[in-house]
Parts: sequence; structure tokens; C-alpha cells
Amino acid sequence: MQPTVYVAKAQEVYEGLDLGAAIDLMRKGFIALQQGRIDQPLRTIVRSSLSSGFLGMMPACIDMPEIYPEPLYGAKMGTLFPDNVRLGKDPHQGCVLLMSGLTGETRAILDASSVTALRTAAVSGLATDMLARADASVLTLFGGGHQALWQLRAVAQVRRLSKVFVITRSAQSAQHFIEEAQAYLDCPLVAGVSAQEAVSQSDLVLTATSSATPVLQREWLRPGTHITAMGSSTPASSELDGPTMTAGRLFVDRAQSTRNESGEFLNACKQGYLSADTELNELGAVLEGQAAGRVNDEEITIFKSLGLAFEDVLTAAALLSRQAMQGNGRVVEL
Repeated sequence: MQPTVYVAKAQEVYEGLDLGAAIDLMRKGFIALQQGRIDQPLRTIVRSSLSSGFLGMMPACIDMPEIYPEPLYGAKMGTLFPDNVRLGKDPHQGCVLLMSGLTGETRAILDASSVTALRTAAVSGLATDMLARADASVLTLFGGGHQALWQLRAVAQVRRLSKVFVITRSAQSAQHFIEEAQAYLDCPLVAGVSAQEAVSQSDLVLTATSSATPVLQREWLRPGTHITAMGSSTPASSELDGPTMTAGRLFVDRAQSTRNESGEFLNACKQGYLSADTELNELGAVLEGQAAGRVNDEEITIFKSLGLAFEDVLTAAALLSRQAMQGNGRVVEL
């Protein structure tokens, strides 16, 4: 019998898993990672002089029968083309592949751009829910692209926002973003203020930019702020500088990945602000009670999100499982 493969384009991904369900899925995933039910190798990044973008190969293996009945190998073959923003395209492209962990047969092929947007936002929502003060309500959002909108929506899922400051490179891009984002929020979105003025009034800061250099400064932060930095995912770029990285306790998706791949961490070590043995608190350890989360309302918490392959694989597995149960999506013979 010819094996069948589930295929999902972007719209089918978005329709198959809402953001609230994705946040809950990531919570389960980080617990499984901490319990050893997920294998998560480091990613491989290829930067060719023949291309203007990056190729990332991100593998993982999951054994989570509560999500899918058999173990699954998976990989995201993803690309990052920052100049896509000027073309009106998502900088993240590619596909997510799922293979049976029992027979090796291909189970699914999904659009990577939508999976990346959904799972990255879900992890930021999870980290905000875990680490931000319960009464945090004013957000400064750096960035106005495709991923920034998903990040904003994820924060709004876990905290009741009263105001959002939008910081972008131009007034035009900020206004365009606000017009699009306002449909998802019932609070004012504000542009036209300086980054310093915005951050000094905020208890939530989220950086979702393609900037290779830091976008905020330590002295702008007030006590009790929670920062999520998710825009940079390679050693060559940093949204946070060394002083900001030392402003509070550091939380990460995975310590090994951060020590090897995070531009913020590596630059802070190079400049003497951090060291190779600086404590990095993993989300899974916090969820399992093996590390403390926020300890008081005055503490500054910093979550450095790199994005892990298991997040893509787990999202794809959940969509595959829903397709099998509900008959949604397309199935083809390979």
C-alpha cells in the first residue's frame, strides 16, 4: 500500500491550530523536553556567498503519544531572507517534514513560514505568562513585521494589555502595523514616541526585529519589567546589549543552544558582561519546578528565545494528529 502524506499550506496551518492551543502545546513540549522525551540537536546554519539568505537545518525527535501515537523524526528546512520584508514576503520560508520514528516513512510536509510564526509566538506567550508580573499591562514592541504581529497577539493572550507602544524604523511602517494590529486588540497602539520614553513606561518589552545591533538600553528599564528578545537567532545579530543582558535573571528555551547560537549571549561574554558558566534558566526546568521563575515584583526577567526544532516538529505533529481525527487538510501519495 502506497503511504500517504499530509500536506498543509500556510492557511491550513493557521486554521488548524489557534494561538491559545499553540501556547498550551508549547507548555507540554517544554515539559517533555525537560523529561527527556524530546531529542534536540543543535541546528546547522549554511550561509552561501551564492545567496542573499541563510539555510537552516533544524532536526528533532519527539516521543509524545499524548500528541501523536508514534515517535516522530522531524526537521525544518528553513530559510531566512531579511530582504523579503521589502518584497512583502515573510523573511522565514521553507518546509517542515515529519517522518515516522518506527519506519522512517514520511508523514507530513507543512509550510514552514506559518509553523514558525505560530510556534515562535506561542513560546513568547508561554514565557510571558510564566515570567511577567500578573498585573503587567503596558508593552513596548520593537518591530512591525509579520512576526511582530504574531508576538503581539500572543502576549495579548496571556496578559490584559492597556497600551502598546510600537517602535519601528519609520513612522509609515508603524502606522501600517497599527492599522493591521488594531483589529486584534481592544487597547490603544501608540507610535511616534522615542524608544526610551516607551520602555520607561512599560512593564513588558518585546523585541521582534531584524536588527543586527541592540535596540534598547539598560537604563531605560524600570524594576519589574519582563523582556522577551526573539528577533535574532544567529551569532551575528543581537537585539540586546551586554548591560541589558545583566539587568536581570536570564531565561532561555535551551541553555546549550543559547551558549552556542545566541548573538546576545556570545557578545555579552566576549565583552566581559557574562561568562560561559552564567546561569541560564530553561523554561522546562521552571515548568517542572527545578528552577525558580520570577521571585518578586521588582525583579527584571529576560527571556532569550532562539527557536528550537522541536517546536516546529511538535506543531506539525499536532496538526497531523488533528487531520487524522477530523479529516481536515490534504493527503497525497508520495
